[in-house]
Amino acid sequence: MRAAIYNGPRSIEVGERPDPVVAAPTDAVVRVVLGCVCGSDLWYYRGETPHAVGSIGHEFIGVVEGIGTDVRGIAVGDLVIAPFKYCDGTCPHCRAGVTSQCVAGGAFGNGEIDGGQGEAVRVPLAGATLVPVPGSRHSDEMMRSFLALSDVMSTGHHAAVSAGVRSGSVVAVVGDGAVGLCAVLAAHRLGAARIIALSRHPARQEVARSFGATDIRAERGDAAIGAILELTDGVGVDAALECVGTGQSMATALGIARPGSVVGVVGVPHDIENPMETVIFRNIGLRGGVSPARAYIPELLDDVLDGRINPGRVFDFETDLDHIAEAYKAMDERRAIKSLIRIGAKEDGR
Repeated sequence: MRAAIYNGPRSIEVGERPDPVVAAPTDAVVRVVLGCVCGSDLWYYRGETPHAVGSIGHEFIGVVEGIGTDVRGIAVGDLVIAPFKYCDGTCPHCRAGVTSQCVAGGAFGNGEIDGGQGEAVRVPLAGATLVPVPGSRHSDEMMRSFLALSDVMSTGHHAAVSAGVRSGSVVAVVGDGAVGLCAVLAAHRLGAARIIALSRHPARQEVARSFGATDIRAERGDAAIGAILELTDGVGVDAALECVGTGQSMATALGIARPGSVVGVVGVPHDIENPMETVIFRNIGLRGGVSPARAYIPELLDDVLDGRINPGRVFDFETDLDHIAEAYKAMDERRAIKSLIRIGAKEDGR
């Protein structure tokens, strides 16, 4: 099969991978319909985080083409959403809701396991991992939102849940990438009364407003902290959602959080200093980590199907597998919020 291959920094090419097959009774083979490029893929692309040479991409939706004898809950022909990490659903961590830390689990597109930026994927532990989408003949808009649930919407939601966003909260979101924008949507969904989005890009500001942002601030660093403290009468926000992963973004999130609040952290960390002095002496909590997407997808899927949320709006660039390198470049150069890759036929169910 054809798939995106990571060959090192700045080198993404389309190459051949072995056709996936059912290798274990709990496996399924999924034909990919839509895939995408993740912000975390850019860390590999830029050479700032190591990645094995080979298959890449961890977000996809597709149609089940084959299942092992022990797979339950899905059937051949089902349209399914794949969370970016697979899990067994039964280990102590899964039972606690932290499916991203499953003792038997792993990540797609890690150089060895098939990635979502290819024509098909072998999914281990498929019955516990894949989420079937009810119905058929879904609109293209809805298909985009299904894809967003595989990672960015679930991750933005994790930031909001981790920070304790609730009805009436005052929230600030640090980061205007796809995860940050989805965090705005998640905070709005959870009932936040005021949502301050930090963004200096007009196209991203527009999406943030459509997702529920009540205020937009373009400042960064100390200027951003000062601006948000001014907006909140010097108090700070009830919840700060850190969706970037740099030292500056973490410092901003900690600087705008009021004492007693929690910073929801989901950005992949790079060059972040130990914040424990701030945590202790300002009474600010830190919570977050790798989103347990499999635990969140069912409730978010209901809202997509009912038209209450449309996270697929974060996809503002699209191409096909042949032009996957351009999808990476568009995001790297900030010409795109998030790149969608059309891979398979649109039919989406039995």
